[in-house]
Amino acid sequence: MEEPMQSNNKIFDDLSQLMTNAMGVAQGAKDEAQTAMKSMMDRWLADRDFVTREEFDAVRAMAQKAREENEALSARIAALEGKK
Repeated sequence: MEEPMQSNNKIFDDLSQLMTNAMGVAQGAKDEAQTAMKSMMDRWLADRDFVTREEFDAVRAMAQKAREENEALSARIAALEGKK
């Protein structure tokens, strides 16, 4: 009478192994899809003329400095006009 019990255990073991293998395949497919999507997005972004954060910050600092110099020159012109 032990044979049906062993047969059931073998079926459950096989089913468990099948599910474990399926999970491994699914995880592998997920990782591969993520890698492909990241690669595609990197290529898409590289094809655009986006600036880096460092480039943006450098240009912003230059614009701020130019604004400050412009304000200083405007004040100097106004002072010179007031002396006339």
